[in-house]
Amino acid sequence: MKRRRTVRESASVEPPPGYYGAGGEPPDATQRALILDWIVSRRIASGWRVESRSESQVVLVRGQPVNHVLHAFLTVFSCLAWGVVWAGVALVNRVERVVLTVDAQGRVVTVGAP
Repeated sequence: MKRRRTVRESASVEPPPGYYGAGGEPPDATQRALILDWIVSRRIASGWRVESRSESQVVLVRGQPVNHVLHAFLTVFSCLAWGVVWAGVALVNRVERVVLTVDAQGRVVTVGAP
């Protein structure tokens, strides 16, 4: 029997203590990039994928858009029977986007995107 893999969504998005340099000074650009890499790797492990990336910002996406052309062909060829499945998929399917940014203090700012 396969074990089901569970991922906790409530995990903190902040890096672990001591992740940046010592001394309490704000992180430089390299350290902010490392913080962002760490956060992105945690999100990828929980099912997100990278849509775009810059030095201090990344856009992550989860979910797939509905292929309406394929569903239209299947509906026509099945004499409208597939339309019920198409309607269900279109109602339930969601694509989520989130923008992660690391500010000058090394804090990760998360913003939901359309």
